[in-house]
Amino acid sequence: MIVIAKYIKMSTLDVSIDKMNISDDNNNTNSDEDTDIISACANCGKESDKLKHCNACKMVKYCNRECQIAHRPQHKKDCRKRAKELHDIELFKQPPPLDEDCPICFQQLPFLYTGRRYMTCCGKEICSGCIRAPLYDNHGNEVDNQKCPFCRAPHPTGDEFLEREKKRKKLNDPIAIYNHGNYYRGGTNGYPQDDAKALEFYHRAAELGYIEAYNGIGHAYDNGRGVEFDQKKAMHYWELAAKKGNVKARSSLGIKEELAGNADRAIKHYMIAVRGGDSQSLENIKEIYMRGQASKDDYLKALQKYQEYLGEIKSVQRDKAAAAREDYRYF
Repeated sequence: MIVIAKYIKMSTLDVSIDKMNISDDNNNTNSDEDTDIISACANCGKESDKLKHCNACKMVKYCNRECQIAHRPQHKKDCRKRAKELHDIELFKQPPPLDEDCPICFQQLPFLYTGRRYMTCCGKEICSGCIRAPLYDNHGNEVDNQKCPFCRAPHPTGDEFLEREKKRKKLNDPIAIYNHGNYYRGGTNGYPQDDAKALEFYHRAAELGYIEAYNGIGHAYDNGRGVEFDQKKAMHYWELAAKKGNVKARSSLGIKEELAGNADRAIKHYMIAVRGGDSQSLENIKEIYMRGQASKDDYLKALQKYQEYLGEIKSVQRDKAAAAREDYRYF
């Protein structure tokens, strides 16, 4: 576990989960935006235009760290309540759309993994429709398309794709790094099964901005693979991924809330996941509705959101690819 300790510590990517939010005298990030506004310290009553907010709740202000610590026993209950409200406001916001368009047709890439392919030659993710699209020569005759639609490199044969992916990994390609984490996790493609090594690669990919890697870290904590089981940290990493638009992590949060008996919170997560293309979350909302824990309007709203998603990803070219091969199905 020595190797992993380097990566599982809360770095600049990870917000400390249990740390009490106390402003520091040298930290001015929480001072009033308008310094002309005079307010009073919640502890000593001193008026100033230089007071700092409580980082957790943003409701009260203090002269310094000492005043905040002194006022903590009185403020603790209200602070936690408001901090939870602010947390949920941020958590349940519709995340910004991921910048995930096919570089060939410029249409949104499908959520379903069979609807896209990672190309080890150029590091691009290309939709199944463009991969299978017919290629014509200068005379209009269809030719065998055995090249990458983006960089025109020949398709790899045998283990060549692994060699290409290793090169992408050395170039700090986050998807290639994440994929190597998956190989260690499953013990596939000639790699030994090693959960600790998988987690190391997930953290590297996350540091390079690959949001899916946070989802993998969350599952590692949720299953105690490579680290000790820690549900709180699993939720933390899933939330990091979900707030940045990762549909899988959002669905996992919904499942955990549903299992905990929090149907209302589960539905909120599932609604966002449905808008991102997760058909299983749509089924989950349907099941909650059948149990009488969701309204008919909830289910109809989910159906509408899924139709909106389909409207953004459907194309004739992708339909043809899906009809020809099951592993090109994209919804």
